[in-house]
Amino acid sequence: MPNAIELMKVIKRAAVEAVRAEKPTEICFGKVTGVSPLKITLEQKLTLGEAQLVLTRNVTEYKTYVSGENIQDQITVHNGLVVGDEVVLLRQQGGQKYIVADRVG
Repeated sequence: MPNAIELMKVIKRAAVEAVRAEKPTEICFGKVTGVSPLKITLEQKLTLGEAQLVLTRNVTEYKTYVSGENIQDQITVHNGLVVGDEVVLLRQQGGQKYIVADRVG
């Protein structure tokens, strides 16, 4: 019987390790520590660089058109990140890239 118990423990450990290896998507929080180049630090442990980050429109500068009565114009929305911004990130499956979804608050 001890062999069966040990086998079950090994199977459970292998299953847990397999799930961790897949690194399913998760929500993380970080703080912008640099903007040129962009750097975001997660929980004071891991610093992510531009190559690891995917920015959404919520955290970038972009141009858009506005229109109203007798008005149509293109404006620039200055929405880029600045040092000190706290951000919400989504870690992509596999953990290689992080999507910067928005600012906190």
